[in-house]
Amino acid sequence: MDYKGQPAGNPPPPPPPGYSQPPPQYGQHSTTVITAGMPVVAHCFRETSVPMQCPYCHANITTTTTYETGTLTWVICGVLILFGLWLGCCLIPFCIDGCKDVIHSCPNCHQTVGKFNRM
Repeated sequence: MDYKGQPAGNPPPPPPPGYSQPPPQYGQHSTTVITAGMPVVAHCFRETSVPMQCPYCHANITTTTTYETGTLTWVICGVLILFGLWLGCCLIPFCIDGCKDVIHSCPNCHQTVGKFNRM
């Protein structure tokens, strides 16, 4: 007897049915088609324009940037109000581009291609 409780010299039992590959069918051909998608390039959108390929019109562009009021602008305004600067000084963040979010768009098709949120 060996350590598994079977008589010495006997081969191990076959694996249970249903776990093996099905036998190949002769006379039938199968074709596997593998397609590769376009590689996705991640762009780091910040305050400055970014050279890239537009995902909408597929032109090689340098993005156009515009600014819009974002969360950081409102937070700074609220903090200024809390410190007693409510007589117009709390509106200063709405005039400073450094407090606003940056929108990147395509100069050809004018679609938004990215956004830089400050907060």
